[in-house]
Amino acid sequence: MVKICCIGAGYVGGPTMAVIALKCPDIEVAVVDISVSRITAWNSDQLPIYEPGLDDVVKQCRGKNLFFSTDVEKHVCEADIVFVSVNTPTKTRGLGAGKAADLTYWESAARMIADVSKSDKIVVEKSTVPVKTAEAIEKILTHNSKGINFQILSNPEFLAEGTAIEDLFKPDRVLIGGRETPAGQKAIKTLKDVYAHWVSEENIITTNLWSAELSKLAANAFLAQRISSVNAMSALCEATGADVSEVSYAVGKDTRIGAKFLNSSVGFGGSCFQKDILNLVYICECNGLPEVAEYWRQVIKINDYQKSRFVNRVVASMFNTVSNKKIAVLGFAFKKDTGDTRETPAIDVCKGLLGDKARLSIYDPQVTEDQIQRDLSMNKFDWDHPLHLQPMSPTTIKQVSVIWDAYAATKDAHGICILTEWNEFKTLDFQKIYDNMQKPAFVFDGRNIVDAEKLREIGFIVYSIGKPLDAWLKDMPAVA
Repeated sequence: MVKICCIGAGYVGGPTMAVIALKCPDIEVAVVDISVSRITAWNSDQLPIYEPGLDDVVKQCRGKNLFFSTDVEKHVCEADIVFVSVNTPTKTRGLGAGKAADLTYWESAARMIADVSKSDKIVVEKSTVPVKTAEAIEKILTHNSKGINFQILSNPEFLAEGTAIEDLFKPDRVLIGGRETPAGQKAIKTLKDVYAHWVSEENIITTNLWSAELSKLAANAFLAQRISSVNAMSALCEATGADVSEVSYAVGKDTRIGAKFLNSSVGFGGSCFQKDILNLVYICECNGLPEVAEYWRQVIKINDYQKSRFVNRVVASMFNTVSNKKIAVLGFAFKKDTGDTRETPAIDVCKGLLGDKARLSIYDPQVTEDQIQRDLSMNKFDWDHPLHLQPMSPTTIKQVSVIWDAYAATKDAHGICILTEWNEFKTLDFQKIYDNMQKPAFVFDGRNIVDAEKLREIGFIVYSIGKPLDAWLKDMPAVA
């Protein structure tokens, strides 16, 4: 029986290994992590991450050929294939601070693999890593190998949170990069045979190591670029009276462009987009390509601009101050159908409002109060370190209350900010909400999910990103 071990039981490792176990009943899969609480959660009825369909997959396989364990060294020692899916946070100090990836956790994982291995292994990069990481890992393994042969493969993930299980069942492509040597090609075939249990051969792409690593960064950069492009247009639409939804629809009808990732919003979030682009910027700078670096840096600048523009709209619309005003925040996760808050635009929007002394009442169906308080009190990039290295008891921010009901969150509020496109927000009884709010009552729709005209008929003053401005807003400055 082939044995697979995955180091790291997070958003990538857990779901990916669960699907491999489901689709390959003849393979034993172990997911290992040093976090006892995380492994305990994987072995319980309350999984540590929310992802539609994940519960069913885990419950079908757990205890049969899928195991979650803190005994990292045992499972690594026994495995034929070791996936490494550990954190690669952005460096906060030293060379490349604010851009380069911190490979501390990757390096310690590689050294541990070398220490405990008694048989040849294929080591697979599953984390998002900077180009040339494989080469560094290869050097560590080779210099500590004690006669054992290691082959390094890059197998980047292309999952979208909220649809991760569906993406794993029916991937657009599986990308495997390896050395162009007989041993490297043999390792590629071994991993290809795993995916071939359910993925058609034409959808499994094989490349050299560097192409695989760079393809991951490039894919995320291109997707983020589309969002920043449409968000840049949304500012122009507001200035001219155009409707960004109509512009997006017209542009997306061009088959060369396509309609996906053209929805204007308060900004992109998630664990990968910003981190991968910063990484790309750093790699370009290191390779003497400042113009290319600046091009990609602009994608992040527009994203930051969009978030600050949204905050400025809120403050300017409400008589240029939100001091001591109750603002209801609907949605904190970076997108619907996930509880993930990594780099969510809600953090910067909330911090911007708190900076003007607003009182926030936050509701999200999948995000806990502890997580929200943690996110609002942590320094940038701290979220990407393992949980046990994050601040244990975050400072509770007194101006923030977390409510488990949209109607309670909006009661007596002066304004509402919709920051996640949860389906339930589209069907709220806005008449009931309006009746229980301070007047004038404002709705700032950061996801363009409500019917602005219906809300205006009720009595709301509505701001929708990239849409013709409410008469009330036309006289207000766009920048506070």
